[in-house]
Amino acid sequence: MEEKKSLGKELQEKLTFTQPHIADEQPDAVAEAERFCVDYKAFLDAAKTEREAAAEVERRALAAGYRPMQRTGVTYKAGDKVFYNNRGKAMLLATLGKRPLDEGVRLMVAHIDSPRLDLKPNPLYEDSDIALFKTHYYGGIRKYQWGATPLSLHGVVYRKDGTKVEVRLGEEAGDPVFCVTDLLPHLGAEQNKRTLADGLRGEELNIVVGSLPYADKELKERVKLYTLTLLNEKYGITERDFTRAELEAVPAVKASDVGFDRSMIGAYGHDDRVCAYTALQAELGVKEPEYTTVCILADKEEVGSDGPTGLVSDFVFHFLGYLADAQGANYKLMLQNAKCLSADVNAAFDPTFPDVLEKRNASYLNRGVVVTKYTGSRGKYGTNDASAEMMAYVTDILDRADVLWQTGELGKVDFGGGGTVAQYVANRDIDVVDIGVPVLSMHSPFELVSKLDVYMTYKAFSAFANARQ
Repeated sequence: MEEKKSLGKELQEKLTFTQPHIADEQPDAVAEAERFCVDYKAFLDAAKTEREAAAEVERRALAAGYRPMQRTGVTYKAGDKVFYNNRGKAMLLATLGKRPLDEGVRLMVAHIDSPRLDLKPNPLYEDSDIALFKTHYYGGIRKYQWGATPLSLHGVVYRKDGTKVEVRLGEEAGDPVFCVTDLLPHLGAEQNKRTLADGLRGEELNIVVGSLPYADKELKERVKLYTLTLLNEKYGITERDFTRAELEAVPAVKASDVGFDRSMIGAYGHDDRVCAYTALQAELGVKEPEYTTVCILADKEEVGSDGPTGLVSDFVFHFLGYLADAQGANYKLMLQNAKCLSADVNAAFDPTFPDVLEKRNASYLNRGVVVTKYTGSRGKYGTNDASAEMMAYVTDILDRADVLWQTGELGKVDFGGGGTVAQYVANRDIDVVDIGVPVLSMHSPFELVSKLDVYMTYKAFSAFANARQ
């Protein structure tokens, strides 16, 4: 005979909520997440930079039937799929919906740039028979994490004659890798007196690239010359061509399963390619949505979203304007009736460093996609604070689709904070909320995510893109 629950027990079950582990709530999701993340790991390895990500997204879009967007002289029908590649560094993909554009569009906005080391315009020098590259770090890194770790080199160089050469070195078996050096502990007494933030300084992030001299003993800087000789033989470039280059040093690590149970993925660039990938997969899978869906994969988020490929610029809204013109829609009404998911990661609770997060309002691994009402810092500065109406709209979609979700803030009040692109979209009179994957060791060379959270985030974007309300 089943024991009757007490009134208090019934009230507790009815009125309170405890966030479940996805594996307990949806056991079948474990195998589904495992299958889903196989391709995600391949995407991470193929897309180490914003240029590589844009190229990989375009390749996948073409394979899925998308065609380059025509800016004039064309009308689209429901189910048509178009894309726009912005300068090879940002991508927009859209699937035309059944409803008129005046009734709004459904936007999913992620970014495909990640923290890294950029080469300076005049990077190559020689000191003490070692050739090195000078770098300028990009985004919010903890500089000490980038010493004594293998790096690969990615990017483009334009020769004087205008031809472009692509560089991707350090990723394949047999490739050389590069690294920033650090002091041995035996001689690190003075360095140890520095603060952690100052452990490796910006001007100390110099990458070792060679140590053999050119054979002519009469010359000066022979190691630098020999390095240039090798670069010229492989890529046809000279030292002056570095001023016409965008070269990025990133961790030379492959995406790997983490844990005895293989439940997590360790990789460089989860922030924010995990949200870019899941939003992309949702967009690629849409057939004839009720509302037109637009997947926006932007650049420059890690440095403020400025520039023609960042969300502060008008490139997204030019694209939306072209869509409105093609369909004879009212552009302002389209924006005012739009809904947007700002797809960015949040900080997962780390039991090793519990003091920076407030447990009741932190996100956790394996508890689902994180719906973040606001980011910013201090008194909610520099953020979009999603309305109760928008929170209700999005969470209702997730609940209807059996998507497990949680909420989380980016740290305790006054402990720091951060921002996303949500504010830039919201400033265009569009309702926005942040949503994404919780991450451990964010902005490090090797970030961790849960496969279950990745899969649940994909389900969230798919539910949003296919929603009828």
